Amino acid sequence: MSKKYFPIQDNSINGYHETIKHTDLMFPYNVYPCTIPDDFPSVSLHWQDTMEIIYIKKGRGTAQADLSVFEVQAGDIILAPPGHLHGLRHIHGFRMEYENIIFDMTFLGSGVIDLCSQKYLIPLLRNELKLPVYITPKDACYGRISACLDNADMLCDRRPAGYELEVKADIMKLFSILFRMADPADQVHPAPVNIDRLKSILIFIEENFQRPLTVEEAADVCGYSASHFMRWFRQVTGTSFIRYLNQFRLEKAFLELKNTDKTVLEISHETGFDNLSNFNRLFKKQFQMTPRELRPS
Repeated sequence: MSKKYFPIQDNSINGYHETIKHTDLMFPYNVYPCTIPDDFPSVSLHWQDTMEIIYIKKGRGTAQADLSVFEVQAGDIILAPPGHLHGLRHIHGFRMEYENIIFDMTFLGSGVIDLCSQKYLIPLLRNELKLPVYITPKDACYGRISACLDNADMLCDRRPAGYELEVKADIMKLFSILFRMADPADQVHPAPVNIDRLKSILIFIEENFQRPLTVEEAADVCGYSASHFMRWFRQVTGTSFIRYLNQFRLEKAFLELKNTDKTVLEISHETGFDNLSNFNRLFKKQFQMTPRELRPS
């Protein structure tokens, strides 16, 4: 898949709160084709201030949107509004190609004082409206939604005269369909306290993964007992805290092995593993290869 469409303006990331500027100020819309695990082993849970639509093109994997986890396949669409948690993981034996469609809400006119902004866009930014986050080919409106994304994709690829206007029109139409799909009786952001606590834990992991961490320390971040924290964390992520922490460390190590000349021993220590043999064992279990097989010396 070829890379598209507009240059990245900034490359800063603040932990799990992604602050990379993906869009151009004058046309805040961009698309990135990506592949898991070829480009990176996974996309850790994170949130950002822009809108993101994840459009699965080939293969299979898993996606998380806030507190819900889905097994996704070609054709599926995940919606991640500003401030909402989302992440992707591959399923062993499968590649997953997808498009990250990222745009600032000002692209739709959230900064304009008019009926559309006041009735739809600003309430969405405030988490006062809840849109469907997982759309599959089985949904009745899927054909119309995918047609909007496919046409915008074609326009950005070919860039005919006036294409920017039609891309904007496609995304506006997509949102009108999504708002009609939303259940009027369910317009409450799900479990905001739990999501805020999960964000706090993700930041805690990002800032402390290089040193030994205990369940008790993580539980203190949430104000929970250790036993309650373990049950809660598994409920909202689908895995245990220790396993999630190790997966996070291993993914950091994977990228260091691919992108630096540091030794395996250095990387294992820098990513929070005190025992090299344990690091090698967990790495092979997660990636089906040893660190040295990933980067032969």
